[in-house]
Amino acid sequence: LALGLATACGADAPTASDVTTADGSAELRGTVTVSAAASLTEVFAGVAADFEAAHPGVDVTVNVGSSGTLATQIEEGAPVDVAAFADEATMTRLLDAGLVVGPVEVFATNELVIVTEPGNPRGITSLADLAGAGTVALCASSAPCGAFADQALEQAGVEVPASSITRGRDVKATLGAVAEGDADAGIVYVTDAAVAGDAVAAVPVPAERNVVARYPVAVVDGAADPALALAFVEHVLGPEARALLEGAGFGPP
Repeated sequence: LALGLATACGADAPTASDVTTADGSAELRGTVTVSAAASLTEVFAGVAADFEAAHPGVDVTVNVGSSGTLATQIEEGAPVDVAAFADEATMTRLLDAGLVVGPVEVFATNELVIVTEPGNPRGITSLADLAGAGTVALCASSAPCGAFADQALEQAGVEVPASSITRGRDVKATLGAVAEGDADAGIVYVTDAAVAGDAVAAVPVPAERNVVARYPVAVVDGAADPALALAFVEHVLGPEARALLEGAGFGPP
């Protein structure tokens, strides 16, 4: 981090480390680009707004999508400062490649839920019912929500015919398939079902059949301003962001 700051201070543009307030403390300025899991779309809009309000010289750009896709973008050199994913495996992939710098911290958890058309016309009550539920929407296997859904179905001994499965690129696309009537049921995160409101009906998955998603956040190696990126990570781990996350239905880390 010290080396990164020294390099950043040599640039022409001001960074968080060379702008100070009247009392001598660092004043954050600039833009921080965050790649965040699709399930964080709504809550990270609030987290970003709070961070900008606390630091008027900062703009936060949030790029959302499947964690797997976002990781690939970082591997290919996309200019990203902070990564916030829906699973630890994807973050570990970047950590092992030296593309994120520690510490990697889990800031929230999530769980799976079955969603159906409003009113649940097929009477789905469990994962087992998905085997004959018509068209079932699941996330792509490369997305954490898809891997977790596959894991939950396998652990429950449920086999949904491949011809009945439609895969969404991320959890928002998967939820949309059910909300828009293109699928009869699906598996998404609890938080996304809550955002959908009356557009879907939610059927809980029992704890013994569920999979807990753990959300890690870290600074991306080569961040434009490491100090600014680290400050955003610390904000995500702080009480204001925690309150927003809990209000959106995310569990504690």
